[in-house]
Amino acid sequence: MFNDGFTLALVALAAFFGAALNAAAGGGSFLTLPALIYAGIAPVAANATGTTALLPGYLASTWGFREDLGPPRSVGMTALMLTCLVGGGIGAGLLITTSNHAFRALVPWLLLFATALFAFGPTLLRRIGRHPEQHAPRLQALVGLFVVSVYGGYFNGGLGVLLLAMLTLIGETHLNRMNALKNAISAVLTLFAVGIYAAAGTVQWRWVAVMLPAVLVGGYVGARVARRIPREVMRWSIVLIGLVMSALFFR
Repeated sequence: MFNDGFTLALVALAAFFGAALNAAAGGGSFLTLPALIYAGIAPVAANATGTTALLPGYLASTWGFREDLGPPRSVGMTALMLTCLVGGGIGAGLLITTSNHAFRALVPWLLLFATALFAFGPTLLRRIGRHPEQHAPRLQALVGLFVVSVYGGYFNGGLGVLLLAMLTLIGETHLNRMNALKNAISAVLTLFAVGIYAAAGTVQWRWVAVMLPAVLVGGYVGARVARRIPREVMRWSIVLIGLVMSALFFR
């Protein structure tokens, strides 16, 4: 369907709004994955292709949030990025060995878990006896971010929701700062994952070329718009996006 003008436009539009959604809240693959599957690409290859196309959007979004970017209070930036790089590589390796059937079955459960964690993270912290503004110990923070990075290398959809949830659990409270970190982490782990996808021959490069211009514009626009949205509106919008993604992938 590569020569179908409607399909080309649909995939490009999904790329623009997917990159904007990733910058603002996460979940851009919810738009790009169905669009690529509609274009005739198998689910695992569609996920790898969409993730590859969205990578520049993470870079553009990180630049859009540049005023807010800084390391978590409990973890230095070098340790953070190395941890996420390794985790993303492991997740990518798992993806290319997964069947399309198994991939379809697992995705909605991962999304539902991520959404619940973000929605109830502050309450959970209070229940376990730690105030949300207190940061987690370094080792706990790194282990948590490593696990999230494995998820991100495996399936990019909902990665932003899960990263925001984990940043909440390790003690981050400023949403714009969390969004900046989310985009930077996503860019690093996705870069390594894409290298593995490409080496395995899973990426459909001509579709990446269609999506790339829209991703670059959408990522930057989404980041700048997100900085002007009130914190609670953004938080519950993220929860709503996560629930919608979960419900649709369960179908």
